[in-house]
Amino acid sequence: MTEITDFDSLREAMAENSGQPEGPARNARAEELLAAAEKLNVPLAVIEALGHQLKVYNYSSEKGKMFVPFARLLRMWDERPEDFDEYETHSLHWVFKWVSAGMLDQPHVPLASIEKWLGEMEHRYRLAGHSERAVRSAEHSVAAHVGDVARAERAYAAWLAADRDSMADCHACELHGQGWWQAEQGRDAEALQLWGPVLEGEYTCAHEPHTALASSLVPLLRLGREEEARANHLRGFRLVRAMESMRGAYAEHVEFCALTGNEARGLELLAERPAYFTDDGQPQSKLDFMSVVALLMDRLTGLGLGDRRVPGPADREWTARELAGHAREVALALAARFDERNGTTHVSERARARMARQPLVERLPLGVRSVRPTPPPAPAAAPVPATGQPDLPALLAEARRLSDTLRPSAVEAWAAAAAAAEGAELDPRDRAEMADHEAMSLGPEGTGLFERAAGLYAEAGDPGEALAARARGAYVRALAGDVDGAVAAVTGPYDEVLALYAADGTGIRQTASVVMSRARILTRRAHGVEGDPAALAEAEAAVREVLALVEGRTGEDVRLAARVAEARAMLGELAGLAGDLERAAELFARGAAAFTAAGLPWFAVEYEARLASLAHHLGDMAEAERALRAALEHGGAQLEAPGRAQLHLQLAEVVGGRGEAVEAARHALEAAHWADEAGESATLGAWARQQLGGFLLRQGRWAEAAEVLESALPDLTAETHGDGAVVQTQWWLGDCLSELGEHRAAAERRLEAAEIARHWPEQHDHATLAHLAGESLGQAGLAAEADRAYARAGGLWRELGNTHGLIRSLRARAWLALRAEGGLGEARGLMADAVRECEAAREAAGDEESRQQLVAELGHTHRQFGDLLARSAPEDAEGAPVREVFEEALAQVVRAAEVFASLGDGALHSRTGAELTAGRLEADLGRPADAVARARAVLAAYEGYGGAEAADGDGEGEVVRARRAEAEQLLRLPAERPD
Repeated sequence: MTEITDFDSLREAMAENSGQPEGPARNARAEELLAAAEKLNVPLAVIEALGHQLKVYNYSSEKGKMFVPFARLLRMWDERPEDFDEYETHSLHWVFKWVSAGMLDQPHVPLASIEKWLGEMEHRYRLAGHSERAVRSAEHSVAAHVGDVARAERAYAAWLAADRDSMADCHACELHGQGWWQAEQGRDAEALQLWGPVLEGEYTCAHEPHTALASSLVPLLRLGREEEARANHLRGFRLVRAMESMRGAYAEHVEFCALTGNEARGLELLAERPAYFTDDGQPQSKLDFMSVVALLMDRLTGLGLGDRRVPGPADREWTARELAGHAREVALALAARFDERNGTTHVSERARARMARQPLVERLPLGVRSVRPTPPPAPAAAPVPATGQPDLPALLAEARRLSDTLRPSAVEAWAAAAAAAEGAELDPRDRAEMADHEAMSLGPEGTGLFERAAGLYAEAGDPGEALAARARGAYVRALAGDVDGAVAAVTGPYDEVLALYAADGTGIRQTASVVMSRARILTRRAHGVEGDPAALAEAEAAVREVLALVEGRTGEDVRLAARVAEARAMLGELAGLAGDLERAAELFARGAAAFTAAGLPWFAVEYEARLASLAHHLGDMAEAERALRAALEHGGAQLEAPGRAQLHLQLAEVVGGRGEAVEAARHALEAAHWADEAGESATLGAWARQQLGGFLLRQGRWAEAAEVLESALPDLTAETHGDGAVVQTQWWLGDCLSELGEHRAAAERRLEAAEIARHWPEQHDHATLAHLAGESLGQAGLAAEADRAYARAGGLWRELGNTHGLIRSLRARAWLALRAEGGLGEARGLMADAVRECEAAREAAGDEESRQQLVAELGHTHRQFGDLLARSAPEDAEGAPVREVFEEALAQVVRAAEVFASLGDGALHSRTGAELTAGRLEADLGRPADAVARARAVLAAYEGYGGAEAADGDGEGEVVRARRAEAEQLLRLPAERPD
């Protein structure tokens, strides 16, 4: 820690402390710096140290401490205003607003004192010549806090009517406060309109758009704008996560989770900030926080999770039910203190209303991993009619209706009938159907029950259905892996049913059931011996036997229509096994269409999904997309979570492949949600989140993408997902963090990805990632680490024969070297190396296109060499050494212009840029005539540009206008310089 020996070292230490994370450590350091300032015997040093202390208190959970340093500052101002410089005078008046707001947040400060302080603020602002705007804004805050709506509205109008001056809050803060009031009064649309410029980044400050994003969440949900709410949560939470002073905004994100079915994420947020349960420095934000804790815990308790362990105050373990009671008690006690101070009930009413809020969305998927807490299953209740006894005949009739029409809920209906029939006298037919459907629900475990059902069908006088039950039992043996046993088991029922059918001893439905079971078994065997022509032929013959039996004879029988549809699809399956993919796709399409035509769209889902995969493989992306959409539509509510996740993920890939990143992101989001619901968060869910992050990145939604990718990364493993997916995720995340200005973190991600890619046979990705890591390290101020990364990349580019990459790494290293003290020599050497590499590659280029590209690279290298030399000269430096450096820089820039000129019109803008730089250097060297000549040459070069080109707002025209403006300015420079 630097010793404070003079005013400069004090200022340096305060600047360093300002850059530290918010919290007690930064506050304690500010107190140490004040003590050090007092020893310097410089009044302004004490004033600045007090201001620094006040600032760090304000931006922390210890806001209540700022009153003492402010009172001391005000006393010093009243006694010796001449000790304050212009900046500290402005700061003193500025923090009046902080103190006013801080008093409102502290219930021990009497309301009369706050009103007196408001008057003092108004008086001092008037004396200083400031507008009333900040005063009326403060008055509005007081009135709104105590619930005096009429006074608040008057102050609000006066606030907006007063002129903006240097004491007014920044645009971002003002718009947030104005929008907050509109939302508080139920005018959500007006609030969001006011917040728009802040949310879109037009106005920003230290706490905006952080608070506006948080405040927008509930209004957006109330207006049904769920996509925007989701985005604002992901963006906003990322901003407030590390800021200790933003407990109120943090609470709004917890509240959002409680109101959108994201209770598990809400718990994660609570776990990240345990100190928020107990920090007492700002009672108002603690009231806000504990209110939403109670809301979330009540929500969990209402879901049947009251006994679940949850994060809470660190003194003990908590269940949701216990924490709900504790949080409500704390919140209402705090609210009562405010109301006692204010003489109203407004704060308590607001707290109770907030704790009583009901979910605004049943489930809003966020894209980040957070599985919804599952309540314990409720005991199943048997259907009971008004008489109080289960209506068994009605249950049996409904179960038969559902099974005869192949409804998805038929098995459940038979289970309900069986539960109601417990202890009742049933005929063999009823018992047969119950056993049959129970066996269906058990899958491979139901073989024995199928045999029991067959015996009961026979007892009931239905030998055909008995054979069908035995055939179904044989098929489940195949599903369990005993295909040969299944083939043997189905042979007897197959022979018997054909004979029985020929003798009119059974119907077509029962016969078709046995024939279909045999066809299924033989098709499954064909899968096991893929490519065996005999097995394929036997399976195809069995499937065609189904069609020969049923086709044209279905009538109104849905079951028979389903046999035709399934047979068509099975022929497609066999065609695929035989390698005829086009025929397979056609047959899957016919099968799916037949299921849909029969009113059984949910059976079409499997075949639409298979068709989509085939179409994708065949390059027919339009058909793949159509089939996937059809599968999702046909599946409806019957589609189970894993299947829904797979379909959405495939559709995201297809839609994203044709450039529709917005829609692709929606499907990836749905895929992530349904994967979580299916319990596949770490596998399929991680894939979906990785894709979602990529699609958000393509839209420039950096913060959202970063949140999603960070959520995906812990679950992505080389073993499950492949190391390519891990590298791509790290790469994307590094890009996001770089765009967000988090350069050190971006470098870490890029280096981690490079470390994996270094083991790949092809090293281009390794080189690119090392180069990108160098960029991030340099932007993070880590020059030595950046140089090592660029050197690593340069070596790889050389090995790969990528001259462009090698040259760019050398240039980047040169700029880094220039930052170091005495680094000009090394920087000059690296730039010279870049020039030599480029010239050598140009001479060795094997084709004209490559040569032209290397010529352009050479021009840019000379241009950067000149820029580097020019910038190496200290500002305001004079004398022969500086002139020598400028002459050298001029030579490089002139060479750049000559190189670009050799490329003709394709490098016109690069050439004119170099010419103008040369002209400015010539002017600095006292050669106005040469500078003017260059400016006129640039203007002449653009004489042919006018009209559409000059008006073009998409790049070309803007460059032309900029070059002309620079040239005109250069023409004026010699005349403007003194003799």
